[in-house]
Amino acid sequence: MTDVIKLIPVTEWNQTHSWPPTGGLRHLIFHAATNGFDHCIRRVGRRVLIDERAFFEWVEKQNTPGNAGTPPAPASK
Repeated sequence: MTDVIKLIPVTEWNQTHSWPPTGGLRHLIFHAATNGFDHCIRRVGRRVLIDERAFFEWVEKQNTPGNAGTPPAPASK
């Protein structure tokens, strides 16, 4: 069985998912080159589509220890 890639237009993202809101999604897209979100984006002409599976993999990656987007743990005294 082949894997089906579900691509969701940014404008329709909130019809399927409550988070992030459209403005937050646009922020992630604008900074995609520096935050690693570029792997979640597919551009077709002027349309920007989000690869749903890649988005949730990106979210999980943000929660892994040692990730650049994760703040450092507080120093123990």
